[in-house]
Amino acid sequence: MKNILVFAGSNSKASINKQLAVFAASLIKDVKLNIVDLNDFNLPLYGVDLENEKGIPKEVNLFLEHIKASDGIIISLAEHNGAYSSAFKNLFDWLSRAEQKNWYNKPMLLMATSPGARGGQSVLEIAKDRFPRHDANIVATFSLPSFFNNFSDKGIQDNALNKALNQAVETFKNNI
Repeated sequence: MKNILVFAGSNSKASINKQLAVFAASLIKDVKLNIVDLNDFNLPLYGVDLENEKGIPKEVNLFLEHIKASDGIIISLAEHNGAYSSAFKNLFDWLSRAEQKNWYNKPMLLMATSPGARGGQSVLEIAKDRFPRHDANIVATFSLPSFFNNFSDKGIQDNALNKALNQAVETFKNNI
């Protein structure tokens, strides 16, 4: 059975990006979902002096183990001021210090959502450019605009957006 790592690039306990990532993952049958929360990885703010003094925190290696053990990754990135959330950026900085090629060429469904009409497209573009330099194999992307208007406990309400998500999930599934 395939193992899918699912997480949001957010440390919000009510993360809309986690809701989207978990929903997208639930559309894939006969896989094991490993849903992780950035709050479970207590990391100090990255700094070269701290790394030189104390080394790589064990939580970074634990997160890398989740990536290594997966057959694919579903991530939905929160967008803060047009870029990664500080919680995700800090994790990503630590990951890249432990392993420069930290995505291990795992098939990835890369997503973003936000309350606004652009749906996190700015952070999605940043990640689409940056992640492949760290050995990401982005096989599909999806942006959900206006989260609170387009998403409910039943999923995506807009037919065109729902179809686009299902196509992205299907592409991802066919690559794991």
